[in-house]
Amino acid sequence: MITPLSSRAVALLAIPVLACAVPDARAQRPAPAPAPASLHDATERAIERAVDARNTDALALLEQLVNINSGTMNFAGVRHVGAVLRAEFDALGFTTRWVDGAAFGRAGHLVAERSGSGPRLLLIGHLDTVFEPDSPFQRFERLSDTTARGPGIIDMKGGDVIIVHALKALSAAGALERMTITIVMNGDEEHPGEPQAAARRTLIDASKGAAAAIGFEDGDGDPRTANTARRGAAAWTLRSTGTPAHSSQIFHDDVGAGAIFETARVLDAFRAQLAGQPHLTFNPGVALGGTAVALDAPQNQGSASGKTNVVAKQMVVQGDLRTLSPEQLAATKAVMREIAAKPLPHTTSEIEFDDGYPPMAPTDGNRRLLALYDAVSRDLGLGPVTAADPWKAGAADVSFVAGLVPMALDGIGLAGRDDHTDKETADLRMLPALTKRAALLLYRLSRP
Repeated sequence: MITPLSSRAVALLAIPVLACAVPDARAQRPAPAPAPASLHDATERAIERAVDARNTDALALLEQLVNINSGTMNFAGVRHVGAVLRAEFDALGFTTRWVDGAAFGRAGHLVAERSGSGPRLLLIGHLDTVFEPDSPFQRFERLSDTTARGPGIIDMKGGDVIIVHALKALSAAGALERMTITIVMNGDEEHPGEPQAAARRTLIDASKGAAAAIGFEDGDGDPRTANTARRGAAAWTLRSTGTPAHSSQIFHDDVGAGAIFETARVLDAFRAQLAGQPHLTFNPGVALGGTAVALDAPQNQGSASGKTNVVAKQMVVQGDLRTLSPEQLAATKAVMREIAAKPLPHTTSEIEFDDGYPPMAPTDGNRRLLALYDAVSRDLGLGPVTAADPWKAGAADVSFVAGLVPMALDGIGLAGRDDHTDKETADLRMLPALTKRAALLLYRLSRP
């Protein structure tokens, strides 16, 4: 998942199958008391038993996947992870295929499908991590009986394992046969390929006709929450020009303020007019100004040269933009364009946008899907599940299809903390609990 810079904290549920309960250190509030299990039929009870019976296998698969380096640009590693998971889906009777990523400069995507009488459900995972082969963080490490650390263990190989073992439990209980499921596991979630339209075409096509899309990212790492909304991640580039002249002539009628002062005007107007809106952030991350500027845009770096006694001729700024809905994105872009279009005398400013990951807006359908997931959790005796704060989770692949399906939910993958760092840690006690939740959600969605 593409995340904000702030690290996450883990929050743990108190549930009957655990030996002990650990309070959420971030929230400083006790875990909810477990409710008595209230599964509705014999099939649901069989699904629950099947998850428990295979938990050792699930842990082994998790360790196997984590120990395969699949940094986005390690194409062989991404394909290796895809091959391991493809074999699991093949064994469950899915029709699988590999979508080659040459057209968008990445390894590719894994797709698995099966058809039954139930409504079509789209399950979303990804194969890659942020840890390339040159990272020192490469191996699964068991820290205790209840925790393990490893690259991608929660973002999101743990979620991939939950998908596999939820389906295995459904199969063991005889419930998979009638289900219609499409699984898309992208190989470039952490560093999307270009052009983006090609890189996400497989996922978008898979959403057509789906009754729901469910993402198995780790969300905010707290098993008591799930994502009904995610902020999108866009990028912007501001380019300003000025009239070069001796610095002693700056602000004169025939020279003006120069490119750097013009850029400062634009950025300060962004701050004054837009800062403080709910769920909106915009950040200038790279700025280069002077007489000559060379920007390597894909790498977010470059060079600038000039003199203190010369009015700056040009300046370029790259930044990001995060919004909660398409409407907020459109309105923010309109304000930023309007500000740029009113330059100081003898200067110009132009702004361009790259929309990147779209927002996953909160909708009634998403809230209905969360209510179903919450009911499953309560019936399992695992306590309530509420909507995660969109501030606490970055953009993810579910956002590309959330506006195309009646219901979408994300962040129901493996709980843990510190993803995208060499401290990425999973709470292994939650693996069977979260797998049961996922399996029963799929079962109930597929019933007449």
